Amino acid sequence: MAQQNIKQIIKQEYIKCAKDPVYFMKKYCWIQHPTRGRVQFNLYPFQEGTLRLLQKHDRSIILKSRQLGISTLSAGISLWMMIFQKDKSILVVATKQDTAKNLVTKVKFMYDELPSWLQIGFTENNKLALRLKNGSQIKAVSAASDAGRSEAISLLIIDEAAFIETNKIDEIWGSSQQTLSTGGRAIVLSTPNGTGNFFHKMWTKAEEGTNGFVPIKLHWSVHPERNQEWRDKQDDELGLRMAAQECDCDFTTSGHTVFENELMKFIEETNICNPLEKRGIEGGLHIWEYPDYTRKYIITADVARGDSKDYSAFHIIDIEESKQIGEFKAQIGTKEFGHMLVAMATEYNNALLVIENANIGWNTIQVVIDKGYNNLYYSPKGEAATNADAFLAKGYDITDTTKMVPGFTMSMKTRPLVIGKLDAYLKDKAITIQGKRTLEEMKTFIWLNGKPEAQIGYNDDLVMSLATACYVRDTALKFAQQGLDITRATVTNWQRDTTPGIFTGGINKKNTGWTQNLGEQGEQDLTWLLD
Repeated sequence: MAQQNIKQIIKQEYIKCAKDPVYFMKKYCWIQHPTRGRVQFNLYPFQEGTLRLLQKHDRSIILKSRQLGISTLSAGISLWMMIFQKDKSILVVATKQDTAKNLVTKVKFMYDELPSWLQIGFTENNKLALRLKNGSQIKAVSAASDAGRSEAISLLIIDEAAFIETNKIDEIWGSSQQTLSTGGRAIVLSTPNGTGNFFHKMWTKAEEGTNGFVPIKLHWSVHPERNQEWRDKQDDELGLRMAAQECDCDFTTSGHTVFENELMKFIEETNICNPLEKRGIEGGLHIWEYPDYTRKYIITADVARGDSKDYSAFHIIDIEESKQIGEFKAQIGTKEFGHMLVAMATEYNNALLVIENANIGWNTIQVVIDKGYNNLYYSPKGEAATNADAFLAKGYDITDTTKMVPGFTMSMKTRPLVIGKLDAYLKDKAITIQGKRTLEEMKTFIWLNGKPEAQIGYNDDLVMSLATACYVRDTALKFAQQGLDITRATVTNWQRDTTPGIFTGGINKKNTGWTQNLGEQGEQDLTWLLD
């Protein structure tokens, strides 16, 4: 009789566990606490609430503070699925294999601590995988591009998703869709790591309700054992920026962006606005101010490499106020880009025209030279390109063409100086940025393997052309102060060229600089570039 009672009790407990993962974890799961050692998994209210949401929804994304036990919670729901459901396949993906392995290790520890009547035996048990006799399994993989491609996935867990390279996680997510669409579940969790990456975009869409994911935000304050004193201590231990990332779920203060997030937030709140008009190819030309012929302008251009993912870009900068008054970003042929730059520079008071001369940029520069534009920037060769004082000290004759090359020379020496100059302008609030596209590029301009460049999958064309504008502005003015000409015109005399020749037309915004006088062949209409 007693034996029958025990069997009945076990049967009833088994049924309760199978119906309710919260009951299963709270009563039968043990975990390794970082300070307390082996303890029973007594879920906090926020953990229990999160588990209910994970159980209810097939797609969940969790923006979390550090050390809330959410990875442990994910391990618990994984174990529950494996024990009480046959032939389930759970895949854990993280930026590093060790990170993914840690979650599998949590599952194995819980399994080993279960009472014998809940242990159904396993057929595979190693560092990266656990397979039970009922056919259910969990496996850990790193974020390699082929992760999950051939897997029949019942549950996909992407741990610390914000730290996985965009191209890798895009591939993982894309390759898993076929199996997930047939009834699979997905849990994406992470602390923030800057804006513009896969996790940030997925979270934003989840908040908007456009991607089918349920957003779950777990601020540090949800933990009942944490108070403001604990939070203040994190500032001391981690630093203000890291503490904001790890504790506050704040995208804007997290990540490894080159430019300070506080400055970008300031720009977004104070300067970003809609342009007066959008025109040109793909609507890529944004104008905030029309030309004022009492002012001086500089136009800096970055020429696309020529592949389908790259863009040509330029900025129109009011040289006196260091103010962005126009920007262009679109896919355009190198020769057409040259036509457009000459026309825009002419329209904007014979602006100083600065074009990066690397690789395919020479095609664009040649168009400008062929048209005889008289205010094209020339770079000093060698170390003088990075140091105006060095050029002056060595007594170089800037009129000697053997010492100069047309366009701006971007190199391993000039690139950090150019980026550093933009950073200095931003910190001093010495430049006004009005373009949202430029700001978005700044948000995804990060330290990648120790180098400042666009996050994988993003562009930095507007960032680099803006940085060049800041650098050339100071360099050109320094040369000009010494009476040196770095163009085919005079830097100190940026006045509109009114002599007949290259471009003619009125001074209104619609036709200024957009007709070319071809002599006996008449005039060439270039307004098609604005269609």
